[in-house]
Amino acid sequence: MKTDERAIADEGMELAKPINWLESPELVSEWGKMSMCDAERRLLANALLDISNEQFILVSESCIPLFNFSFVHGYIMRSKHSFIGAFDDHGPYGRGRYNENMAPEVNITSWRQGSQWFEVNRKLAVSMVEDTTYYPKFEEFCRPHCYVDKHYFPSWVDWSRGGAHPATFGRADIKEELFKTIHEDKRCIYSNQSTSICYLFARKFAPSALEPLLHILSRNSWGF
Repeated sequence: MKTDERAIADEGMELAKPINWLESPELVSEWGKMSMCDAERRLLANALLDISNEQFILVSESCIPLFNFSFVHGYIMRSKHSFIGAFDDHGPYGRGRYNENMAPEVNITSWRQGSQWFEVNRKLAVSMVEDTTYYPKFEEFCRPHCYVDKHYFPSWVDWSRGGAHPATFGRADIKEELFKTIHEDKRCIYSNQSTSICYLFARKFAPSALEPLLHILSRNSWGF
């Protein structure tokens, strides 16, 4: 996705030309396998061809924005950091998936668990596409049930229900309390300042959630 920076110079300005769509060649990918990371790297490589692209966000069809385009764009462009979810999980879904054959390039102390969704700046995107040091190790030794896309490129998701996937929110889950929980989280730091805005996107939402989502968003002032 490419944004026209001039169109969003003033947050109060109407977006005249917010998005130019970029298409990447088709690539067959399988969940949990290296082909998923291959597809992500190809998306990044294709987007990097446009020198005006500065920030890169990976989302899926089950993700929703929590704020409008102007707010998300401003938040990201003002930040000096990239955002990749990664944490050191000592349990079976974290270090339990580590294969010692990945050393010395990937040590268990460096092993991280997270979702593959990310927001990165151009410098980091280039590094992700160019990597030839760690890629071979993940390709050879991170096999099911390792789920390479959860570790190679470690959004806020609810993992509390267990399993290899985060919870999927359907029609019955879409209540105002869910979004209050997201918007009222106050554990984040942004530009060295405490902020209550911790998440720009949320997932996973099933197609059945669309109607109640639109209903709730139309009644709240979260920037839409």
